[in-house]
Order: sequence, then structure tokens, then C-alpha cells
Amino acid sequence: MIMLAAAREVEGESAAMEEFADFVAGAMPGLLRYGHALTGNPHDAADLVQGVLEKIGSRWSAVVRKAGDPLAYTRRAMANAHVSRWRRTRRENLVADVPEAPADRVRYAFEDEPLWQALRALPPKQRAVVVLRYYEGLSEAEIAQTLGVSAGTVKSQASKAMATLRTRLGAPAEGR
Repeated sequence: MIMLAAAREVEGESAAMEEFADFVAGAMPGLLRYGHALTGNPHDAADLVQGVLEKIGSRWSAVVRKAGDPLAYTRRAMANAHVSRWRRTRRENLVADVPEAPADRVRYAFEDEPLWQALRALPPKQRAVVVLRYYEGLSEAEIAQTLGVSAGTVKSQASKAMATLRTRLGAPAEGR
């Protein structure tokens, strides 16, 4: 009897892992785009997606059972992980000596675009709302569910973000 129960449990875990693998295969391109928009570069985006998927994969059955929409749950986890990482790393790192030469860094195709620079300068929550609304095409209710906030918070964050973007990019003239 105990061995039969253990065999069923192993079958259930195997089915859950297959379901998770199918989810990852279908959602990965969108998650990487969302991560890129959140972090500002594809390398950090891949790290963010991988870290979140590792955590979700280890408890996939519970996520599916409790979350309802695993994609929304994953996006929310990504936004939360990004905000947490941003809070940890934004502290100053004091050094004893000033470096002699600036470090070489990789430049990305859109890095010098004014819109991309303005978007990267937004606070993480505002950036998440803008990306989910205009890049992923989600409704306010879907964004609220994804980020775990109220629809009013989504509206206010979007309004603040758009006002900041208009200021930084220069609002277009009326009547055009």
C-alpha cells in the first residue's frame, strides 16, 4: 500500500514537471522581453527569469493550485524580485581609490535611444506598469493582479510614469 502511494506521488511529480516544462517553453520569450524591459539589458533579464523560474518550478503544483494564472504569478514574482534586487544594489559602494580608467562595458543597440533612457530612469514599479500596459498589452485589472496591487495603484503609477516620460522626452505639440 505504501509503495503504491509512493508510485502515484512520483507519477504526479513527473506530470507536474512536464506541465512546468511546457509552461516555460511557451512563456519564455514573453518573460525574457518583460525581464529585459524591467532590468534594462538582456543578461540581467535572463538572470531574473532564471531565478524566478527556479523558485516557481520547485513548487509548481502549489503555484498552479493557488495562483490560478501561472503567467501572471510569474510576472508578479519577476517584478518583486527585480524591486528587491534594485533595493539591495542601489546602495553606494565606497572605494579607497578612484579607478584610473573607466571600465569597458558592452553597449546595446537601443541604449542611446531617448525613450529607452527615460524608461530605464523610471522607478521599478512605474517601469513595470508601463511595460505591462504598453509593451505586453495587459489591461489595468491584469496588471493589478500581476503586481498584486489595486487597479487604482496601477492607474496612479501609470499616470506618474507617463508624466515623467512626457517631461523627459518633451510633450508633442497640441493639434499634431
